[in-house]
Amino acid sequence: MSLLKIASVACLALTLGACQSLFQPSYQKPLQSTSDKSEQIKPGCSNQDCPLVNIDTVHFADEPQLDALIEKRLLQMTRTTADQAVPATLSAYREKFLREADSRNSMYLQAKVREQHDGLVIIELASYLDTGGAHGTPGRGFINYSRELHKELTLSDMLRPGQEAAFWKAAQVAHNSWLISTKLDQEPEFIKTWPFQKTPNVALTYGGVILKYNVSVIAPYALGHIELKIPYNRLNGILKPELFPGRS
Repeated sequence: MSLLKIASVACLALTLGACQSLFQPSYQKPLQSTSDKSEQIKPGCSNQDCPLVNIDTVHFADEPQLDALIEKRLLQMTRTTADQAVPATLSAYREKFLREADSRNSMYLQAKVREQHDGLVIIELASYLDTGGAHGTPGRGFINYSRELHKELTLSDMLRPGQEAAFWKAAQVAHNSWLISTKLDQEPEFIKTWPFQKTPNVALTYGGVILKYNVSVIAPYALGHIELKIPYNRLNGILKPELFPGRS
């Protein structure tokens, strides 16, 4: 092949590559969302202890799969037992809750964008059920949504094959670091009573992989929702390489 022909082929390849990149979606540009907030009390109630439902969520018009997933996950957080049926919609849940709730009962549901990077949308979910007792029942969760794949990434999606045990060993190191930073490592009774445990709440944030715990899992209720951070440099060979920030 002549040098002229090789140059022509190379130019054509470069041109096609430029065209392809031109029409690919820009995952570095944040996905636009709109806020949806509402608070409703029990119809006909006028005293200070009226049952209420407060919903603070987000919508993504350009990503309907994520929109539906957020509602599904919030609805799952309304259950008080694992075998309880999941309501059909947030509106249906609100109507049923207000119809059946006693005075001083309330439910708060929230979904917010924690951050976006490298084509990932990290949604943080929160719930708080108040049944009039000394304290309510809070819940937390994450959605790691891939805009490229149009799906939520599970822990299995995030890790290289066969690396789950190594991931949780790295999480234990992060837990030990937290104990040291809070000086709880100097309290043998605390370590015995509140040992390390796994959590389903894992988030691929830009600054590190975050593990979030519901209250009373690895620490007393009063300490709230504990967050552990695993630096990305401790996950080399464990996390899929394309999920490290800046490598997608």
